[in-house]
Amino acid sequence: MREILGRRRRLLSRRNDGRPELISAALTFATEWQWPVLPGVAPDPQGRARCGCPDPECTVPGAHPFDPGLLAATTDERMVRWWWTNRPTAPIVLATGGRAPCAVSLPALAASRALAALDRKGMRLGPVVAAPHRWAILVAPYSMEQLGELLYAKDFVPGSLRFHGEGGYLALPPSETGHGGIRWGRAPLPGSASPWVPDVEAVVDAVVDALTRTGVSAPEF
Repeated sequence: MREILGRRRRLLSRRNDGRPELISAALTFATEWQWPVLPGVAPDPQGRARCGCPDPECTVPGAHPFDPGLLAATTDERMVRWWWTNRPTAPIVLATGGRAPCAVSLPALAASRALAALDRKGMRLGPVVAAPHRWAILVAPYSMEQLGELLYAKDFVPGSLRFHGEGGYLALPPSETGHGGIRWGRAPLPGSASPWVPDVEAVVDAVVDALTRTGVSAPEF
């Protein structure tokens, strides 16, 4: 119990100014949950809605890797500690797929209503990452072939659904990006291992059904 509470405090630890401690969260993800992470590019100090990367039209400011690139993502404690010691405000970016969770994301309003519908059905969900514009439901790793078969078998899949699989990425709490802060829509429960996540089939089936039944409009952004 003491070890579990220690992990929980570490994930939620805060700095003297009340803001969550990014290095503590990054170390929890990498070393305790074995999720490969790396620092994201920071928002442009000249305007937080802009990105610090060279792309002036970047659509995910501060919420993606740049230097280092995605392939540098690691679970090595020394590397993670070095990165966030030198870049203490860098967003935490998860490299999805492989042994790490993947994700299914959809616009925030549609996501909140879909999750409420799933709660009423009693469906078990794992962690949900909530960004200002989109929420991402973490799911078990899947292959592109598996995803292709799943989508092909469906009569209708909302175009606003996005899939973060092998070779993808996702900003994790408590990162600050150009669009705002990243938080937990559903926080992971404390435990001795990586949080449980559902299969992608169950999530896609349930989300599509919930969106259809509730008549939620899910705009593509």
